[in-house]
Amino acid sequence: MTDKRLIRVLKTAMIIGVCLILTGIYLHNSHYMEQLGITGILISAGCVAFGMILSLPTKMYLTFVLMKRENSRSP
Repeated sequence: MTDKRLIRVLKTAMIIGVCLILTGIYLHNSHYMEQLGITGILISAGCVAFGMILSLPTKMYLTFVLMKRENSRSP
């Protein structure tokens, strides 16, 4: 896999993760989840947790890849 493709995949995973975090927060604050009770809390917490799993390690790895690429370009 080329560096450009890897970076694109990592950025996509990071964006999906952030969207899942925002969806979980929205669900947690909505009145529909109140009606579901514990199940609603589990759904919103699951969205936030899965979003964190996707976004945080991806940001770290993407930073390392970009730093490595920048160092290889320096004279």
